[in-house]
Amino acid sequence: MIKKTKQFIKNYIFQKKIMIASSHFFNARFNYNKIRNINDLDFKVFSQNGEDGIIDYLLYQLKIKKPKYVEIGVGDYTESNTRYLFETTSPQGIIFDCIDNFKERVKENVKMWKGDLKIIKQTVNSDNVLNLLKKYNFFKNLDIFSLDVDGIDYWIIDSLPKNFSKIVVLEYNPIFGSNLKLTVPNLKNFNRSKYHYSNLCFGASIKALVNLMNKKNFIFVGTNLTNCNAFFVSKKYIKNIKLKIPKKNNLNFFAISNIRESRSKKNKLTYLSGIKKIKKIQNCEVIDLDYKKYKKIKIKNLLNKKL
Repeated sequence: MIKKTKQFIKNYIFQKKIMIASSHFFNARFNYNKIRNINDLDFKVFSQNGEDGIIDYLLYQLKIKKPKYVEIGVGDYTESNTRYLFETTSPQGIIFDCIDNFKERVKENVKMWKGDLKIIKQTVNSDNVLNLLKKYNFFKNLDIFSLDVDGIDYWIIDSLPKNFSKIVVLEYNPIFGSNLKLTVPNLKNFNRSKYHYSNLCFGASIKALVNLMNKKNFIFVGTNLTNCNAFFVSKKYIKNIKLKIPKKNNLNFFAISNIRESRSKKNKLTYLSGIKKIKKIQNCEVIDLDYKKYKKIKIKNLLNKKL
């Protein structure tokens, strides 16, 4: 009886979320052509920090009704950038993660008949990402590519060809600042917690990703309100986007983050703020992408530069 009651409550909450979101987006779309600030679009359904609203805008403006998507790093799919799309558009998608019992945990959360969803338990890295997309027939005609592996995100994107999707969502590390092109080293088994106990040394800076994505023929259109996920649109489709496009040489706003997720050596939250975050990881090694040889350098040797 208790199990049935819990399931009933779970289903009720789920249906309520879908109804509220559908109503919100139906009304919001009337104003999409008037919106210039990407943060006016933030709206959370199943995403972590309002990405659902931005994605709905981008898909609507590009006239994509049934997206074909790839999302790498989804956990059990309760919080992700593509879950709402799966629940409402009957799309074709593929999701990757390396957590235990990945397929079983995802299937507990979604009704698989609603869309063509492939669930692949796999650690994705710069060596295998292209082969995986080709193997599962997700190499061409992608509408959305979303990446959040808390680590070597830069190197995975670097391995992909130009124009690999219409829309791209990439997690970045605002702690690395706005002026340097930084990323963690390309370690195949990179683990955010093991690289530094604070959990603060991971991913790439916003400038590193904007620069890389420009080479891949994408335009940076902004980030979510919490400044942790960056959004890019293919140059082929940017004319459909009415947002004010950020200037590549002025990314300061996008490195301001009040998220406080630092950890102690005993894995307890320490809630570090401001410059204390970068100082905590000053002995960590990163790659300064301004140097062609990709030499490792300790963050403390960069602190005299503007982060």
